[in-house]
Amino acid sequence: MFCIRPGARSWLARTTLLVLAATGAHGVAVGSEAEFRAVDQDVQALKKELISLNRELFMLEEELLYPASTQVSVFLSVDVGTFFALDSVTLKVDDREVANYLYTEREVDALHRGGVQRLYVGNLKAGEHELVAFFTGKGPHERDYRRGTSLKFEKEVGTKYLELRISDREAALQPEFVVRQWD
Repeated sequence: MFCIRPGARSWLARTTLLVLAATGAHGVAVGSEAEFRAVDQDVQALKKELISLNRELFMLEEELLYPASTQVSVFLSVDVGTFFALDSVTLKVDDREVANYLYTEREVDALHRGGVQRLYVGNLKAGEHELVAFFTGKGPHERDYRRGTSLKFEKEVGTKYLELRISDREAALQPEFVVRQWD
């Protein structure tokens, strides 16, 4: 199942004793200031160990949930945005809704400043798949606007990265919605 680092089991016991000693619980009294500093240093060391252990567990969880051989990631970016004000995005993979996101003003502003949002991370088996995205917002002349775009792609062994890009098409004075694969 999970691989627990040697000494991690005793971490809880040591932490409990240190907390009890530091708080003076159960008749354990902290006498001098030197003893208090020693206990404080031990607590700080345990906090660092806990952070390290938490980081390792997070990376293990990521590896177990999204192995690199089946992982698909979908990102959203906005270029300019003069002709379209984004409100929401709905994402479907193989006719199954995998993400539905409603944006705040701050999030849209961050996207306009060059931010990229990770909309979806999931697992897909090797083979052909279809990604469909629906964008809702205000289009030209402040009208409600709903557009979709799709991409059929081949998932091979290894991580697959896809980008949804909203950009302005100056010639038509319309927004353009494109899905592309990253190499």
